[in-house]
Amino acid sequence: MSKNLTTRAEDYSKWYNELVVKADLAENSGVRGCMVIKPYGYAIWEKMQAELDRMFKETGHSNAYFPLFVPKSMFEAEEKNAEGFAKECAIVTHYRLKNDPDKAGKLMVDPNAKLEEELIVRPTSEAIIWSTYKSWVQSYRDLPLLINQWANVVRWEMRTRLFLRTAEFLWQEGHTAHATKAEAIEESEKMMNVYANFVENFMAIPVIKGLKTESERFAGAEETYCIEALMQDGKALQAGTSHFLGQNFAKAFDVKFANVEGKLEHVWGTSWGVSTRLMGALVMTHSDDQGLVLPPNLAPIQVVIVPIHRTDEQLVEISENVNTLVSQLRKRGISVKFDDRVTHKPGFKFNEYELKGVPVRIAIGPNDLANGTYEVARRDNLTKEVVGKDVIVDYISDLLEQIQHNLFDRALNYRNTHITEVNSFDEFKEVLEGKGGFISAHWDGTAETEEKIKELTKATIRCIPLDQKNEDGVCVFSGAKSSGRVLFAKAY
Repeated sequence: MSKNLTTRAEDYSKWYNELVVKADLAENSGVRGCMVIKPYGYAIWEKMQAELDRMFKETGHSNAYFPLFVPKSMFEAEEKNAEGFAKECAIVTHYRLKNDPDKAGKLMVDPNAKLEEELIVRPTSEAIIWSTYKSWVQSYRDLPLLINQWANVVRWEMRTRLFLRTAEFLWQEGHTAHATKAEAIEESEKMMNVYANFVENFMAIPVIKGLKTESERFAGAEETYCIEALMQDGKALQAGTSHFLGQNFAKAFDVKFANVEGKLEHVWGTSWGVSTRLMGALVMTHSDDQGLVLPPNLAPIQVVIVPIHRTDEQLVEISENVNTLVSQLRKRGISVKFDDRVTHKPGFKFNEYELKGVPVRIAIGPNDLANGTYEVARRDNLTKEVVGKDVIVDYISDLLEQIQHNLFDRALNYRNTHITEVNSFDEFKEVLEGKGGFISAHWDGTAETEEKIKELTKATIRCIPLDQKNEDGVCVFSGAKSSGRVLFAKAY
């Protein structure tokens, strides 16, 4: 199997696009800006879903489902949210087609089937969900309301890339209502930490927790908490966000509750979400010029076993040996595939599973059977070991843990060596165009400076780190006083 991948050094963007397609993760569809997620890619997403869903339920949340369509008047109820998403909205205006009298076999919009009120195809679900919460919440006894939904959303992006930015994508969105401001802020921070836990421990991607600046906040939020990751090309990627909505949506949709004293108050809200964009982060953080590199905790196939044989008799003998090993590994909760296809040669299979990022590959031939050994290859560093039959199960179990930790440590080292403190705008531009990564710089706190830096360099403030130190200084652009550093970067 020939990979023929463009290398990262040649063209990182082209490498990414080729890899997503050739590794059978996804492909462009017949609908502009939309993608088909293929079975292998969807299997990774399913593992992400399963882990996140478990985490959500462990923190008290329940799943529900809300409509895809939002009446335009309802969407407009929270002004900032409506304005923030207006340019990305797809709108349904008619509900029927009819035959075109001038063109046989063609259809046209039926002008008599115009909707009384236009429907927005959800770009996010705050409006439809908060309009529903109005009837769900009457008393403090109904709070907190902790709801999540797994859904698709549509944002009419003009420039799209598989997983990273598509007109339709899959995600989860949590929407919660609380009796007090403190409870809602605690929820927002808790879910940011849930995301950080998942991304670091399952995706093996280190993140920085922080707050978005006012201009980068979610439309309609009073505060946006985020986790920011760094890709191999030195660009940042927002890996998850959690929003403290204050009472903005509660007031827009009149969601009130009677407190303990019987007084009516508006509830306090949050929303939070991650999407299939995480698939892009997974590809770009760990993969190499040979193909995908998947962390074992999310790999659909953790171990693949490839038989090396010349005759059918040898394959039968190898299969009898391998079936026992497969059973032993599965008892440890390890996902295993025995690829005994006779239609493809071992070399083709080696290339295929290397391209698909399977963490561990085991090869076994007649000599291995005779010696009581297996050849074990690890995908993360492309090394091989010969391992005895009597210790193979423990060896593989330990190896998967090692690979998971190694991938995180490798990404952490890259991230940490690509956070650069600068103290002048010339230094800022030099690092941005040369080294890349996160730039730690003083900022005067004004939207004007933030916008000017973005206009001149295409770098944005990724976050105000939660562990930001109080440090008096001067803004790298304006020279005005600053009390701490923020992180800038070019971003996806």
